[in-house]
Amino acid sequence: MTTTRLLIEIVGWTGAGLILVAYLLLSSGRLTGQSRLYQWMNVVGAACFVLNSGWNGAIPSASLNVVWMLIGAVTLWRIARAKP
Repeated sequence: MTTTRLLIEIVGWTGAGLILVAYLLLSSGRLTGQSRLYQWMNVVGAACFVLNSGWNGAIPSASLNVVWMLIGAVTLWRIARAKP
């Protein structure tokens, strides 16, 4: 395995971990959907998936995660605007 391939795999697994932990924290009531931390975990996790999926040619997965990332980014923008 090349160094680049290993880094892409690490990025992909990091993204998976972030999204899973975010969902666990949401489901257990430790975070809300309006939490900045929850949204950032999803945005960064999705970005990691976009890189990994794109590298591996999984365009449907990459596309889904671009949308996932945009949803999180828009939510973060709305949260920022709502706070004085």
